[in-house]
Amino acid sequence: MIKELIHDPIFLARKSEIATKDDLQVATDLLDTLMAHKERCVGMAANMIGVNKRIIAFLDESGKMPEYTVMINPEIIKKDGAYNTEEGCLSLLGSPRPCKRYKMVKVRYQTVDFQTRIKTYVGFTAQIIQHEIDHINGVLI
Repeated sequence: MIKELIHDPIFLARKSEIATKDDLQVATDLLDTLMAHKERCVGMAANMIGVNKRIIAFLDESGKMPEYTVMINPEIIKKDGAYNTEEGCLSLLGSPRPCKRYKMVKVRYQTVDFQTRIKTYVGFTAQIIQHEIDHINGVLI
């Protein structure tokens, strides 16, 4: 179900809680909401739809075909290649803001089947993942 976007910086600055199997509907709602905004958005975190859980969804361009991916309880375990950039956000009104990102990130996460995976991402997909993990960690750009 497509959910309304949250713009309250106080709510968005709260660190998200661990997601469980009881939160799978949140993953579905998050993906539905991201798809509804795909014209101007490539990633979302659950707190952007009002749920304080560690779930993100994003456009993964790392494979042969771009696909939308959901990560549950993601955490960056390695990063390399720092650079400065600017990013915008659907939840934060105003113009893009400066931030530090890494060209490569290695992420440990769970799939929607709660299988643990570790995968390395580079480029724009890595940047999207970092932005969304910042969201669930309560970091606003």
